[in-house]
Amino acid sequence: MVALVTIARARTGAGNSCIIDRLPRRGRPDTRLRDRRGGATGRLVSPRPGPPQSRRPTGVPVADSLTLTATVRTEFGKGAARRTRRANLIPAVLYGHGEAPRHLALPSHDTFLVLKDNANALITLEFDGTKQLALAKHIQRDPVRRTIEHVDFVIVRKGERVTVEVPVHVVGESAPGTIHQTELGTLTITVPATDIPEVIEVSVEGLTDGTIVRVADIPRPEGATIDVDPEHEVVVISTPRATADDLAADEAAAEAGAAAGADSTED
Repeated sequence: MVALVTIARARTGAGNSCIIDRLPRRGRPDTRLRDRRGGATGRLVSPRPGPPQSRRPTGVPVADSLTLTATVRTEFGKGAARRTRRANLIPAVLYGHGEAPRHLALPSHDTFLVLKDNANALITLEFDGTKQLALAKHIQRDPVRRTIEHVDFVIVRKGERVTVEVPVHVVGESAPGTIHQTELGTLTITVPATDIPEVIEVSVEGLTDGTIVRVADIPRPEGATIDVDPEHEVVVISTPRATADDLAADEAAAEAGAAAGADSTED
């Protein structure tokens, strides 16, 4: 898995706040208004019937900031890497900002939990009595077992802006009888390193047949820019239409059913 990461200086140090949605207390019903799929309202809802307007997202989760305790590796090469993995550790390298590369070993299970659902997790690496903020730039996995075999980390500083690829997450239900098709699964954005969204939500609630949600229609996370052509299609709403093969199959099934009914009548 590859996470695109580049770094640029921020013009301001401002960041957005993270809204935490509280769970209802035990024994008390959740009285919040919910949409047809069971999700709480407050997500971006597009106007009906036209394409969504640009509004700031609410409730979009921000990439996790977690801590991993690492040890410094003094052995290098394939043999050393294999010995590291046999010790239930993951070989890693940390570099950037003109710093000399640091070769590290990370706890296997903890690293897997940090990176399994979010390749853009902001990680604090602790080693040799120091702490360093970092993002995973390249994650090497076993092609069969999908276990992590090596991680390249790039150093980031608070106040910097980074360019990352963030998954698109479609929420809501389009108009009855329609379906949505996702044309872009990820969006490249530039955002403060401490405010990387985990996903970018695109609402299709109530959108009708023929509606196209483009990059320009998607609300930007706080302090972020989307580095994709504004006219690029992200989600398309359409009505499923039967093909000639589908019609022929339905006709053949109807004829077979009619013939079976005639045979049973004769018996």
